[in-house]
Amino acid sequence: MSALIDVRRLSKAYTLGADRVQALRGIDLAVDPGEHLAIMGTSGSGKSTLLHILGCLDTPTGGEYHLDGRNISDLDDRALSRIRSRSVGFVFQTFNLIPEYSVMENVSLPLLYQGIAEAEAKERAGRSISTVGLDHRAQHRPKELSGGEMQRAAIARALVADPLIILADEPTGNLDAATGREILALFGELHRKGATILTVTHDPDVAAACRRILRLEDGRLS
Repeated sequence: MSALIDVRRLSKAYTLGADRVQALRGIDLAVDPGEHLAIMGTSGSGKSTLLHILGCLDTPTGGEYHLDGRNISDLDDRALSRIRSRSVGFVFQTFNLIPEYSVMENVSLPLLYQGIAEAEAKERAGRSISTVGLDHRAQHRPKELSGGEMQRAAIARALVADPLIILADEPTGNLDAATGREILALFGELHRKGATILTVTHDPDVAAACRRILRLEDGRLS
């Protein structure tokens, strides 16, 4: 089986004034289709930088990143945006829902950006919303939802384009313990249905819900 994500000697450096900060140092990583993987690390370990590169939000300084067999390390912003919209689903700690839009509208939006007709976008969004058990809230706005419901809406939005991989950034960080366990159970259910999920976290309980755990420290993966 070919790796869905194949990262080789990946590095990332930032220039801050007169200083050069090395955020990632020679990362090697392979993620197979259907994996449920956690990358643990403290603040400043390079987790966010790695997630941004894997999610096509940023490019590496050195090394290569292959996604589904394609080397995307040197693509321009336009090409990365196309890949990101079709191949990657994001779930963030802060949900990132548009307050003025209903759940249905939030979940439909990625498809509308791809030029998909509104009727088809809503049909697909409805299926995604049903998958996360939020049918009864489809016409509600984020302010009318609980934290757990907002995260379910965010997961539905991540799923709607049928991405190759779901990238989750501290997905339970803004939730109470019981609601966090519900979200982790939902990720487990999605994984059992075949989803590939990579979660970055500092929380050992979140990592323990995944099938494989790697640790990032000072830009190095172990």
